[in-house]
Amino acid sequence: MAQYIYGKNVVKQWILNHNKINRLYLSKDKTDQEIRLMAQKENLSIVLLTNKEFERFEGLHQHVVAEIDDFKIYTLKEVTDGLSDSALLIILDGLEDPHNLGAILRTADATEVDGIIIPKHGSVHLTPTVAKVSTGAIDTVKTIEVINLTQTVETLKKLGFWIFGAEFTPKAIDYRKADFKGKVCLVIGSEGKGISPLLLKHVDVVVKLPMYGQVTSLNASVSTAVLLYEVLNQRHPLK
Repeated sequence: MAQYIYGKNVVKQWILNHNKINRLYLSKDKTDQEIRLMAQKENLSIVLLTNKEFERFEGLHQHVVAEIDDFKIYTLKEVTDGLSDSALLIILDGLEDPHNLGAILRTADATEVDGIIIPKHGSVHLTPTVAKVSTGAIDTVKTIEVINLTQTVETLKKLGFWIFGAEFTPKAIDYRKADFKGKVCLVIGSEGKGISPLLLKHVDVVVKLPMYGQVTSLNASVSTAVLLYEVLNQRHPLK
């Protein structure tokens, strides 16, 4: 099944990574010369459309659309085989907003994340919107689909991972007090419900981000970014 990625920056990065593109749709009237030259260098199939014909594509395409194969999905074993002793994974429990997933992928690419785990059902999946927000990270960060998150956590524990859940609970510790060295998996809950109670019971350490204002929660992608950069800070301290 074909998928489409939209926008100049996303498509440029896809071409630079030498990823397969079945067809590249460009505008007859507003052709991006840089992308056109890149496409010609890669011998890509270019289809020129009028601005009116571009209306069949959803989203902010900027008159640049690439038709690609389905986004690559990995199994847990494919990713965990051969990981280092400082492996870093993220579990997203019921995330629904594709913009959040795209933003998390983008931050994951910047912070040495080895893979992102999402449930096969009841969650956002890889879509053109996710690809656009991720600005190419949808291809560089491995996305893993699993049937059962609780079983996945137990499997990761057997592989030597410590499981950290981000949830504002009475027993949660300040995230700056946590030790994120070694094999780490961060669990991030959904936008509205947080981490499911059953999954939370299987978390080793619950961490929280201090909130000093009137708002009681942060966006899922923002929370993930804060935690990932704390992990990065502990592993690569400023000298």
